[in-house]
Amino acid sequence: MEGRALRDRAEAFDQEFPFRLLADVDRSVGRAYGVVRPPEDQYAAFARRFSYLIDPGGRIARVYEVADVKRHADAVLADLERLREAR
Repeated sequence: MEGRALRDRAEAFDQEFPFRLLADVDRSVGRAYGVVRPPEDQYAAFARRFSYLIDPGGRIARVYEVADVKRHADAVLADLERLREAR
């Protein structure tokens, strides 16, 4: 996807987040973060579900393999609080 198509897709997901969203149409970012599944995987069309807690210096402070979506936010918030306390 290029140019206008990317803008259209971004506008469709516009939720007024305080950050920019990325459309990783060529999977280059997914490959860099190691979340692209191998082609023979039955779910190869979908990235593995990981999230990253980035510290104020732009470094990855924690990597989460998300298995339980309902508990994931609580785990991230707890780690975020620990990072704040450590500063």
